[in-house]
Amino acid sequence: MLHVVDVELTPNPHAIKFVLNQKLLHFTSRQFSTPEDAVNDPLANGIFALEGVASVFYTDKFITVEKKQGYDWGKIQRPFLTYLSKFDQSLIPEEATPEGIDENTSELLKQISEVLNKKVVPALAYDGGGLEILGLDGSLSRFAIKAPAGSCPSAQRGTLSAIESLLKRDVHPALGSHS
Repeated sequence: MLHVVDVELTPNPHAIKFVLNQKLLHFTSRQFSTPEDAVNDPLANGIFALEGVASVFYTDKFITVEKKQGYDWGKIQRPFLTYLSKFDQSLIPEEATPEGIDENTSELLKQISEVLNKKVVPALAYDGGGLEILGLDGSLSRFAIKAPAGSCPSAQRGTLSAIESLLKRDVHPALGSHS
């Protein structure tokens, strides 16, 4: 059963990050700006059914909900918590496994994932965003930054540069990256 273990503010005053007790996704993230976008995702679709929800983002062990202007969190949060406690996690659509990842995943990709999950994902998650590993092509890692850092081109370039430097320092000097 899903339940919230922590609630964190984000830089967006209209968004709150709900940290969960269980993983929702392992590799990817999901972002929905409208109820229509969420039609095929039962988790996000149910959250949009709550009055006042403007957008939904989820990955790993958290969900970031943005409320519409003029709505009070008190009227969204309790129904959200109730919805989560009754939601059947098996209804979450299966995520695609990134290229190059299977039961025989290379040691290099495992190291990249470990560094990103320890040092980058928590920083992006602090702002209510995330990072999706798209694959590994030789010494070039591919990933996607999800909002809010990914929403500003200059912030995305800076984040990508910082990630590449981190991977070169902590994993292998020949590593590169692109999104």
